[in-house]
Amino acid sequence: MKNFCLPNQDGVEICLKDLKGKWVILYFYPKDNTPGCTTEAKEFSELLDEFEKLNAVVIGVSPDSPKRHCNFIEKHELKITLLSDEEKKVLKEFGAWGKKKMYGKEYEGVIRSTFIINPEGKIVKEYKKVKAKGHAAKVLEDLKEIIKNQNS
Repeated sequence: MKNFCLPNQDGVEICLKDLKGKWVILYFYPKDNTPGCTTEAKEFSELLDEFEKLNAVVIGVSPDSPKRHCNFIEKHELKITLLSDEEKKVLKEFGAWGKKKMYGKEYEGVIRSTFIINPEGKIVKEYKKVKAKGHAAKVLEDLKEIIKNQNS
């Protein structure tokens, strides 16, 4: 398991190992308050109760500061936890930082990615180059399927 500790929106350090025993939906996104990232965060927030019923926590990670995360959460009434990876160490570790292309220009940035981590701390599913809209519902559906298959 890739363990890490990062500060959340309130500056409190959250460590992956402390979430053992729960399903973790870990998603990496480029920037607070941008259209796609706002859509994704709102959709995860709207479905949070459903995730919690499955013993899952939803955690978003971006290079934004805890202060920016705090503003983002307040502005959009988000219910999920956001972690700040300003040094991009965790982003790189999960392969969520790299070369991207926009309008023909290549640059380094966050590759929108999501990981489902089981209660033992193993990554059981990953999504790369995610489209924000509808993604949270797809992850929820997949998580239900993974849990069902595991219990059968």
